[in-house]
Amino acid sequence: MPDAGASDPTAEKARVAVFISGSGTNMAALLYASRQPGSAYEIVLVVSNNPDAGGLKLAEAEGLPTFVLPHKGMARDSHDAAMEQAAMDAGAEYIALAGYMRILGEALVSRWTGRIVNIHPSLLPKYKGLDTHQRALDAGDSHAGATVHIVTSKLDDGEILGQAKVAIIDGDTPEKLATRVLIAEHQLYPRALGAYVGRGQNPDWLLERVRELALALPEVHERESHGAPGWRTGGKSGKYFAYFSDHHHGEPHIALLAKTSGTDEMAALIERDPETFYRPAYYGASGWIGIVLNRRGTDWNQVEHWLRRSWQSVAPKRLTKLLDAADEF
Repeated sequence: MPDAGASDPTAEKARVAVFISGSGTNMAALLYASRQPGSAYEIVLVVSNNPDAGGLKLAEAEGLPTFVLPHKGMARDSHDAAMEQAAMDAGAEYIALAGYMRILGEALVSRWTGRIVNIHPSLLPKYKGLDTHQRALDAGDSHAGATVHIVTSKLDDGEILGQAKVAIIDGDTPEKLATRVLIAEHQLYPRALGAYVGRGQNPDWLLERVRELALALPEVHERESHGAPGWRTGGKSGKYFAYFSDHHHGEPHIALLAKTSGTDEMAALIERDPETFYRPAYYGASGWIGIVLNRRGTDWNQVEHWLRRSWQSVAPKRLTKLLDAADEF
């Protein structure tokens, strides 16, 4: 199995727009990491609400496109929409906030659910908002640090993607502590962002997604078969309805293997959409189809459909009779 933390060098990189308001040191850390071998992302645009942001000069010097629009005098939704449009025009799939000192409106955050990340200079859930270093010192904490998280409509409240701890030293001031936390941020942010946007190439993450969907079906249990995770239903004598294939038999895919009605349907699916479907080695002869998971824009509703349909084809009638009746309408 490939290293779960490594990005597939043949995979297309995720496209990221970085929003800044100041010096852009975290933007620089993201940029230089993106240019290292195996990076899961590339920066396609640097956006700022501050024409004097120092990070803009660095971005331009490094050949990155930039977009600047001061927010003063603009309604929040109008400013957000303009910034969003610039990101979309650049083809961005994700937004990384890197010292962007403006709260995004709920409408924009909703449209980009799960696709905006931020770095915050505290160990969340501690010290949301401002003055994080002074608050950590006042509380007598042994450590401060930084957190990368998903942006939601609640301030500094989304899913945590990674954290870095920084020891507090006797005699620390907020300024001294901030300097060390910033170093930690530069190490943390590229790694956390890369792992998140590259999760679609991570076999462990993909397996967990498939496992969750498979085990949600009635009377399903997991059992390895020929070195691959598999799921079957109907008790000890039950039949397999799905397998997880991680580059098995030298294939280039991470895939779900599910049952079709036969080789004719399998061939028709592959002809119609060869980027999604393929004939798996050894299984294809009996009408199983491979559904590629490590591709851009994997449709998890489609994956769930094939798991359910495959389960329904082998499950005992006592489990499927209600579903069979529903399918007639």
